Amino acid sequence: MEGLCSKVLSNSGQKILITLEVHKTLSIIGPICVLLQLKENGQKSLKQNKINKKFVYLISPNKIKGNEFYIDLEQALKSKKVSFFQLRLKNEKSRNMISIGKRIKKICKKYKVKFIINDNPIIAKKLNADGCHLGQKDMNILKAKKILKNKIIGVTCHNSLKLVQKAINDKASYIALGAFYPTKTKKVKYKASLKILSLTKKLTNTPVVAIGGIKDTNYKKLLLNKANFLAISDYIWNNKKLNPKEAINKLI
Repeated sequence: MEGLCSKVLSNSGQKILITLEVHKTLSIIGPICVLLQLKENGQKSLKQNKINKKFVYLISPNKIKGNEFYIDLEQALKSKKVSFFQLRLKNEKSRNMISIGKRIKKICKKYKVKFIINDNPIIAKKLNADGCHLGQKDMNILKAKKILKNKIIGVTCHNSLKLVQKAINDKASYIALGAFYPTKTKKVKYKASLKILSLTKKLTNTPVVAIGGIKDTNYKKLLLNKANFLAISDYIWNNKKLNPKEAINKLI
């Protein structure tokens, strides 16, 4: 007897699709996927497998010069561990940002990685990026939505449940928490704990991005505590022992 059948099971509010092939004996040939109940406003693009192998939210170095960066970026994205790449150049002129962004966007598209612009929804729109990340001192998310429509808009909430609740109410695409560990990427004003991560996960299904000093020796603890994505920068770009390809491949 040969054929193909599908069965949908319900488990704790999540839909689990199991595909079975009948070929003398039943064997599971399809992956078990969990379809997270993500809201609109860009969250459909954050859909992920039960075990998320693309957990890296890669952030650019503070400065980008020369062709070497683009070669390293391509090597990092080839790992198939990166879901997002954020272009974060705080002191770069808009014209240069757009020029750099166009080149990065092509690489991201090639490897099916979401391209995010830090701080600036207007540049994100000009580049037709996949979305924008907003800090608490950046443009208001409601204003950013008018510019970017249904693009991804993530919000930094530091270590504050009050800010987390506001981001939920504003229907942010994802919530960024941190810093969980000391970092050289920027000055740390807010320190986050695993408790804030746990409380946030209980409050919402909105994906959570953990940020701050994440590297090969501490990342697993955040994944085990249900962070959906890990924002990583310095460990990849400024690693004194490993090149970007080697560094990202150490994240199993």
